[in-house]
Amino acid sequence: MNSNVDLLQYRVRHLQVTRDAPLRAVWVEFKYDGRPCFTRELLEDVWAVQRTIRQAVISDYQQGQTDRLLFQVLASTDSRAFSLGGDLTYFIELIEAGDREGLRNYAKTCIEIQYITATHYDTPFTTIALVEGEALGGGFEAALSANLLIAEPQARFGFPEISFGMFPGMGALSLLARRVTLATARKLIMDQRIYTAEELHELGVVDILASKGKGREATAEYMRRNIGLVSGLHGFQAAVDRVYPVKYDELTDVIDLWVEAAMHLNDRNKRLMEYFARAQVSRITTSEDDSASGSYRLELN
Repeated sequence: MNSNVDLLQYRVRHLQVTRDAPLRAVWVEFKYDGRPCFTRELLEDVWAVQRTIRQAVISDYQQGQTDRLLFQVLASTDSRAFSLGGDLTYFIELIEAGDREGLRNYAKTCIEIQYITATHYDTPFTTIALVEGEALGGGFEAALSANLLIAEPQARFGFPEISFGMFPGMGALSLLARRVTLATARKLIMDQRIYTAEELHELGVVDILASKGKGREATAEYMRRNIGLVSGLHGFQAAVDRVYPVKYDELTDVIDLWVEAAMHLNDRNKRLMEYFARAQVSRITTSEDDSASGSYRLELN
């Protein structure tokens, strides 16, 4: 096994990287020291970790290593928040500066990460997302990019972007279209509500619904159960890739549309984006009553 994978934990600040040798897996967990969103620094760490894992996975596969990595799990060290999405504060700065290229560079980094996750390093390998808390906007997209999505019942998902005149432009439609119909994908993106893990499991977006507090055990059990079945597991994933391919050019074309939408936000849209940006500091939460209606509730400091 490539030792670089074991050394990753000493090279990144915003991730916790753990190798699980018995399960032939690597856990990559977001480690927030502030807002639970995709800052540039966090994205840089994810990209660096992915490059190292990709090198190890491809090298070990080509060499026929019998203990090669088979699984990657993306999760969060904070069970309350998987990710609240893109760095809205940074977006506002770029929009006010008229910096299209800055917005595009940020979005391009995101789709590079989503693409390599969705295509599982172009190797017989399985990527898994475990969501225990909130996955909103880009956080939802990150979870969708995994080959398998596991969630606990208290996990919540949604795309708030349309509320401030934007849309999720870093893979949401492409990734949802691999799991549900276009009509359902449109509803999930456009209806401005939070969905429970149970609802998304019924729709087929969440693959495995774990018991509360048992998401990590369910993830480990899935990997343990499938270690001896990887030939069929990876063969099926290759078939999915053939029938429902993730197209890189499609992702890049959509981020161009996303950048143009951002640059044409009116003043009211920008104020609403600022409101959501402040909510990222204190977390977007939903009361029990709000959960039933599926509406957003913002608690601001």
